[in-house]
Amino acid sequence: SLLIGVYVIMLFSLQSGAIGLLLVAMIGLIDNWLRHIRDVHRYYRAEIDGLADEQQKLDRLCEKNVIEQVLNVCSTTVVQNAWRNGKTLAVHGWVYSIKDGLLSDLDVSMESIDDFDAGIQ
Repeated sequence: SLLIGVYVIMLFSLQSGAIGLLLVAMIGLIDNWLRHIRDVHRYYRAEIDGLADEQQKLDRLCEKNVIEQVLNVCSTTVVQNAWRNGKTLAVHGWVYSIKDGLLSDLDVSMESIDDFDAGIQ
């Protein structure tokens, strides 16, 4: 059978030097939009800072950012109402590695309010 619905992919690129810069630089008005990445770093600081090298730290920050963005999107009234009304809508978290061209599924996918409730615990 054909599955028709809405699929949202939260995708972020690994090996982005811009992420490292975002943690230390104040850029201007865009800082208001980028605040979330700094918050993600703060939430997961112990895990991220415990990694061996800078690239591993940036990669983990990107992964955690995607996971948090999946939760944020699923928290919106638009997504919540769609699920409550029986609409097919899925949100998936993936990262793309510029280094090797691989797209990795972070195994954070939500297709219902039950998935969301389980994901926020």
